[in-house]
Amino acid sequence: MGATPAWPPRSTPRLFVDAPLAAGPLTLSGPQAHYLVSVMRMKAGDPVKLFDGVNGEWLAVASHVARRDVTLDVQQQLAPLEHVPDLWLCAAPLKKGRVDWMAEKACELGVARLVPVLTRRTVVDKPNTERLAAHMVEAAEQCGRTAVPAVVEPVKLSALLRDWPADRHLFFADELGGAPAAEAMRSRPGSAAILIGPEGGFDDDERAAIRALAQAIPIALGPRILRADTAAAAAIALWMASAGDWR
Repeated sequence: MGATPAWPPRSTPRLFVDAPLAAGPLTLSGPQAHYLVSVMRMKAGDPVKLFDGVNGEWLAVASHVARRDVTLDVQQQLAPLEHVPDLWLCAAPLKKGRVDWMAEKACELGVARLVPVLTRRTVVDKPNTERLAAHMVEAAEQCGRTAVPAVVEPVKLSALLRDWPADRHLFFADELGGAPAAEAMRSRPGSAAILIGPEGGFDDDERAAIRALAQAIPIALGPRILRADTAAAAAIALWMASAGDWR
C-alpha cells in the first residue's frame, strides 16, 4: 500500500489576507485572485494556506473559482500566531531596490518592527512605507511567518533618540568601532533595536548624540566595511543567534 499523500501538499500556495481569519467562507478578488487563478491555476478543491498576522495560519479549500474572484472554505487552523522576538530595525532609508531587499531580509530574519530613520546624510527622505510593507508581506508569505512586521512612519534621528524607551537596548552599528556585536548582544538580553546609518554614515554630531543615549551600545560588525543593507542583515542575524530565537 502506498503512503498517504501529505495534506496539504508542501507546494500549497500561501497568502496573507487583510481580514480576521476564522472557519467559514472567504472571497478573494483583485491581485490575490489573479495569482491563484492565473499563476497557480487553482481549481475547485485545491488547498491554500492563509494567515492574517493575528490568528495564525489556516487551511482553506477553493469552493468556487472564477476569472476575477475565488471563494474559499476556511477549514482549520494549522498553526498559532508565532512568538516574535522583540527586535526592531531602525535604519536610514536607502535607494529603491536596496531598501526593498533590506525590508525583505529583515522580515525573513524575524524582526518585529521596521523604523525608517531620517539623518543628515539620508539619501531618501520620503521612503514609501506602503511599498516596504508590501515587500515584508511577500517575504512573510514565502518564509512561513505568521506575523508580519510593523512598518512605522519615518522619524528623525533626534526624535527617535528623544523618545527612546528606557527598557530597550539600542545596538548602534558604528563604522568607527565598538564592542564585538555578538558579545554585546549576548550580555544584554531583552527588548532591543539595531540602528543602521545611511550610505554616508552618521556625522559627528549624530554619532555623539547616539553615544550619549544611556541605552545605546556601539557595536562593531567585523573587520570589513559593510554596505548599509548588508550591515542590517548581519546585525539582525547576530542578534537572533545571540539573544533571539536562533539559540
